[in-house]
Amino acid sequence: MSDGHEHSGREQVPSRRRTRFPGISSRAYEHPADRSALVALRKLTGFDTVFKALSGLLPERSLRLLFLSDSVRVSDEQFAHLNDMLRDACYILDLEKVPPMYVNQDPVPNAMCIGLDEPIIVVTTGLLELLDEEEMRAVVGHEVGHALSGHSVYRTILLFLTSLAVRVAWIPLGNLAIMAIVTALREWFRKSELSADRAGLLVGQDLQASMRGLMKLAGGHHLHEMNVDAFLKQAEEYEAGGDLRDSVLKILNVLPRSHPFTTVRAAELKRWAESRDFQRIMDGHYPRRSEDKDTSVTDSFRDSASHYAGHVKSSKDPLMKLVSDIAGGAGDLGGRVRRGFGGFTGSGPAPKDGPTREDGPTREDGDGAAGGTA
Repeated sequence: MSDGHEHSGREQVPSRRRTRFPGISSRAYEHPADRSALVALRKLTGFDTVFKALSGLLPERSLRLLFLSDSVRVSDEQFAHLNDMLRDACYILDLEKVPPMYVNQDPVPNAMCIGLDEPIIVVTTGLLELLDEEEMRAVVGHEVGHALSGHSVYRTILLFLTSLAVRVAWIPLGNLAIMAIVTALREWFRKSELSADRAGLLVGQDLQASMRGLMKLAGGHHLHEMNVDAFLKQAEEYEAGGDLRDSVLKILNVLPRSHPFTTVRAAELKRWAESRDFQRIMDGHYPRRSEDKDTSVTDSFRDSASHYAGHVKSSKDPLMKLVSDIAGGAGDLGGRVRRGFGGFTGSGPAPKDGPTREDGPTREDGDGAAGGTA
């Protein structure tokens, strides 16, 4: 039996039956941190002024002409299989206008959704050569999710400001002002990637394919040498391992990145796929775009705050556990910090009535130990 549907004047027959989400709002799949970071970004001093100025100055026409002249536009005649995936992704997420897609010659696996007035999707040849059909379908859904959420506007500004920051690096105050906005944009964009990963899963509806795609981004073509469970254990080790020094290094490592680390993305997506929220969407219970105008900013902040509180409370990261201890009014905070930083501050003096290092090991609370894995 055919599963064909009509979209944009053309019959589209997916390789297998997939659930469609008529009128779905991007709020259905957006990560709470994505929404809160975007609201916080808009409240950043000077951001509105910069945004309005850049909206008029950014050479979007030039950008479109560049891809039109030096890349291959996806259509029925060129990269037809990608065109099928794109139309199907827009059908599933009920995105009325199909964004133009281009294939760009670049050995680095990458895809992006950019544009101020209208989004453009670009995928590199490196990505096409790396992924199989179902993995690529999740990526196309990921980029369509960016388009539906309106992420392309801020992504375009991020690319422009990052380039501008390099050019004006010799101007101390000018560079600091731009980098403050770039840092805020990167923080938001990392969260938006988690949202788009969820959109990719809603389109592909194949968690294993999404996991394989992320593994390939981390380890290349050698899928036969990799294992999803082992890959997810890496994420657990990354999130829980080390002491406070490692927590600080994690923050410093991620600051210059536009995307979260791949193992973290995989773990986040798997958790969402196993959640009640995901199942409700698959069952047809999700917010509609028609309700977006009635959405409360306060409710968004409340949801985000609740998410962060739950994340801090359940996190195995030493720094997050310390934050949780502070919030809970834990005693001996100084001792916990000393133990957490270990080699940075030394062992600290032993308690007056307690055993010395020569007398035997001191007792550590489970959640205050250097490893922080409890």
